[in-house]
Amino acid sequence: MKISKISVLLPFAFALCFSLFSAPAHAQATRTWVSGVGDDANPCSRTAPCKTFAGAISKTAPAGEINVLDPGGFGAVTITKSITISSVAFEAGVLVSGTNGIVVSAGATDQVVLEGLDIEGLGTGLDGVKVTAANVVYILRSKIHHFTGNGVNMNSSTANSQVIIKDSLITQNGTGVNVNGNGVVNTGLVTNTVIDGNTTNALAVNGAGGAGTSATIEHTFLTNSPTKINLTNGGTATCVGPSNFIGGPTTCTSGVNYK
Repeated sequence: MKISKISVLLPFAFALCFSLFSAPAHAQATRTWVSGVGDDANPCSRTAPCKTFAGAISKTAPAGEINVLDPGGFGAVTITKSITISSVAFEAGVLVSGTNGIVVSAGATDQVVLEGLDIEGLGTGLDGVKVTAANVVYILRSKIHHFTGNGVNMNSSTANSQVIIKDSLITQNGTGVNVNGNGVVNTGLVTNTVIDGNTTNALAVNGAGGAGTSATIEHTFLTNSPTKINLTNGGTATCVGPSNFIGGPTTCTSGVNYK
């Protein structure tokens, strides 16, 4: 019996097609990289980095980390999971106009770390960092400036969300740090930070249906804003230690001294 070449090759063709369609998607990496000369078509590896935070975040596993490989502007990003975005030695810019810089809209148990970022609103940006849902958001060693709304806006709908700001400069925004109850209890901790030259408030705490919404400041300067601490709807602020400088008559609701 004569067997054609087509009949011989046909099973191999079917096997090849099946393998192509059933191949698993590439797994997300626990550590990815961005570079000023990267490309978001890359896998975001150390040797083939991405260009933007938005490009890297989809390729980074939950609880993973995006690292900055060299100086660059890495764009706005929306964060929907636990993640760290970190720049230790390089300029890591987030430059926006007419929108928010970084939006955190994560899960109720998710933790987000933003470290070493320069978030610039160009005088038209809305909020530098806006938190709409998360467990804890850490903002470390960062500069947030030139936003018309807030440098940091804690406005989470997740109960007991917290924003922790350390070793940062928040300047020339509408309000420097805004902690809103949003119907639940939200809190803020600001330590070793300068909140200077904001056009409305340095620090605002709005209970807004979340009785217990509060902010705590330590080793922090609140200067050169019309209102240094604006407390509304039952929001409170606590000064820890004799280490804060509040450049005006406004004071915290209460104070706690070091032991």
